[in-house]
Amino acid sequence: MNYDAIAFWSQIAGSVLFIFALGWAFGKWLVPAVTTAQKASNERIAAAERHRDEMRAALDALRHAIEGAKRDGATMIERVKERAQQEHDAIVAEAQAAGERALRNAEGELARARAEARAKLREELAAKALDIARAGADARIDAATNARLVEEFLERVSRG
Repeated sequence: MNYDAIAFWSQIAGSVLFIFALGWAFGKWLVPAVTTAQKASNERIAAAERHRDEMRAALDALRHAIEGAKRDGATMIERVKERAQQEHDAIVAEAQAAGERALRNAEGELARARAEARAKLREELAAKALDIARAGADARIDAATNARLVEEFLERVSRG
């Protein structure tokens, strides 16, 4: 018998048996482990994609909310400016009306003060003129002239 052929065929049989055992172990333990790892990885990827999509949706919602807030803020600023202008106009109009009232009151007060000053001046002038006239009359008119003037005055009064 040929020992070389037996050794050769035993090497081939051992290799085939080893490959078969390796294939069987690969199919029995390694394929399910790889499949389980692949499923877990796919689930993580799917969860990450769902999370990404949710975050994109949330980001879009936040962007819309920010745009809405910006529009609302601009609208509020515009309203505040309009209200401030209205308040300014109202305050200016009220101040102007109050100033005009004060001016009219001052003009009326000035007219009253002038009239009062004229009346006082007239009284003072009349009093001084009367004093001057009395002093002059006492010097120019004697008792006889005075009696004659009184009689003429009474006569005029009695005639009407």
